[in-house]
This record gives sequence, C-alpha cells and structure tokens, in this order.
Amino acid sequence: MSGSAGGLAGGASPRVNATRDGGIVTVTLDHPRRMNVLDRTGWETLGEVFEGLAGDDSVRCVIVEGAGEAAFSAGSDISGFAAHRSTPAQVARYAAALRRGIEGVWDCPHPTVAAVEGLCVGGGLIIAACCDVRVCGESSRFGAPVNRLGATMAYEEMAPLLAAAGAGAVLEILLTGDLVDARRAREMGIVNRIVPDGEVGEGAREIARRIAAGAPRVNRWHKKFVRRSGEERPLSDEERAEAYEAFRTRDYREGIAAFMEKRTPRFEGE
Repeated sequence: MSGSAGGLAGGASPRVNATRDGGIVTVTLDHPRRMNVLDRTGWETLGEVFEGLAGDDSVRCVIVEGAGEAAFSAGSDISGFAAHRSTPAQVARYAAALRRGIEGVWDCPHPTVAAVEGLCVGGGLIIAACCDVRVCGESSRFGAPVNRLGATMAYEEMAPLLAAAGAGAVLEILLTGDLVDARRAREMGIVNRIVPDGEVGEGAREIARRIAAGAPRVNRWHKKFVRRSGEERPLSDEERAEAYEAFRTRDYREGIAAFMEKRTPRFEGE
C-alpha cells in the first residue's frame, strides 16, 4: 500500500484501518489475535470509514480484508456481550452500531471486493456478503452458528446474505449452525472465486485493478442498477432514462476513441 487513507472520516480505529493505493482503498479488519472480531466501536468505525468513502469520487474500488491469515472476521466480539448487550437499551445501542457498519459497506456506491482468508463467520460473513465480489482461499470456511448462542440474526443483518445466497442457503446456514467449506460456499453463491491459500490478497487486488481500469461512473451505475433491479417496485421513467446517461459522458467518448485507435482508454470519471 502506498499510504494511509487520511482523507477518510475517522481514519482508523484499533480494529479497522484503511490504506490507499491510487484509486484502490483497502479496509482492513485488524484484530488478528481475536480472529478480527469487532466490538461496538469497531462496527461504528467500519460504517464511518465507508461513509467517508461514499462521497469520494476518486475512489475506483474498495477491498475489504482481515488482518493475518487465520480469519477474515469472526464477527462481533462475544466476550464483550455481557458488558454491552445485557439490557434492552444496551442491545439497541449495539444493534445500531452493527447496522451502521453493515449499511456502510452495503450502501457504498463504489465496487467492493471481499478478500476472505480463513474463517468467515457471523458478522464477518455478513460483511463479506455486503461486498460485490467475494474471493476466498481453498481452506476458507463460512457460517453463522448464532443458534448455538441462543441469538437471532436481525432482518438488516440477514438481508445481504439473502441477496447473495437466497433463502434456502441462508436457512441451511442458520438452522444447522454448520460451517461450510469454500466449494460449498461457492455453490451457495456466498463466494464468486476460490484461489489457492496464500493468493487471496493478490487475487482480490487483481480483480480490483481490473475494476479500477474501467469507467468509474459506469461501474457505479451498474452497481446501482443491479441493486435496483432486485427490488419489486416498478422502475420510474427517470430511472429508466438514467441507464442512458453514460452516453453523454466524456468517458464514453474516450472509450469509443480508444477502441477505434486500438489503445488503452484513460477514464477520468467525467
């Protein structure tokens, strides 16, 4: 990485850090001694970082990763539940922080890539599901054994998983509490690509570089259109018209010119 993402809101916390290399930002869940679990502050900071990224049109792609090789993230820090999730008021505050983190990743207008090494469970699985493309190692494992804690997964937490894998797969994960391997996770739609262990980071960066090479406004539009297409309410005339806005941009003219001249296009996001 070329340096810290100093322009991001909040910058970093002990459990969430962000670095930037050109148009690619890497957000790291950074608590490797504890499988990169997030406490309430960690969830809030995750949301804060992504809220800062959302308004930065110079960002081309965001990678989300876990520190170390043992885990992407094991989700929420269960050791802190007794102190922070024992009363309805505490649960509500924690849920608001968790929701802010999840919605920050899900609502990010820029393309996102999850680089999953090792264990990816609970809240970690939800974070990965919020990303647009998910890459994992051959030995990665996925699950959400919350039924063994006597806890439920809230609607907002479940929504990204449902969007990625569908009701049948999500119920299999929640009702059995089992961890699934990388191949089964790909069958379920939880991951897009499996790469050899040790190559996850580079695999995710290669995808991010390919994304970043495209016209950034087009990438953001496509992400928006795909998400919108999954909603039941009918499209408005304004929404349908937006699908043709790209043809008015400088990047469209540059793309056509580069194609005709047999050269690599230089997209500026305009």
